[in-house]
Amino acid sequence: MESLWQGSFKGHLLMAMPGMMDFNFSQSLTLICEHNASGAMGVILDRVHIGLYASDIFEELNIPHEPLMSKIPIHHGGPVHVDEIFVVHGPPFFWEGCLMVTPSIALSNTMDLLTAIAGEAGPRAFQISLGCAGWGEGQLEAELRHNAWLTCPATPQLVFEIPAEKRWETAMNKMGVDPNLLSNKPGHA
Repeated sequence: MESLWQGSFKGHLLMAMPGMMDFNFSQSLTLICEHNASGAMGVILDRVHIGLYASDIFEELNIPHEPLMSKIPIHHGGPVHVDEIFVVHGPPFFWEGCLMVTPSIALSNTMDLLTAIAGEAGPRAFQISLGCAGWGEGQLEAELRHNAWLTCPATPQLVFEIPAEKRWETAMNKMGVDPNLLSNKPGHA
């Protein structure tokens, strides 16, 4: 089979088109953290677990935590590995296993980072998620060809500063797209 690999979308945001039928991704904003010829991995940025907070994670892992860190919301990062923790964060980037996504955004999932966050000594900007999103070889490229997603480069503002429930719409608007005017049927112009 001829390779369809054309290049990486690592460090880009995927904005689900209105016709996205998969409820996991409907009106979602996903950060692509790794993308190569074997597939892609990302973290959904705009889904918050209702009633699940950082204190629940810290207590389950026996990590002492400052009271201020207790009510940090936990996000639903995707339908894959839903029992694993993924932390999208800004600087500093010296944590064990830190994967640089862009020069200003990284992904980590190690105890040293979680312990630092619990003690208010971690990155200023971060999001703790359970689960991630994954695509097999050629799957993301096929979805992009079928207009399931819009893409744009990730910025710390879109990833960390916009409230989760506004990220998808804000990313669309920053591209000059009004999501209310998009058709829910995929196609080509």
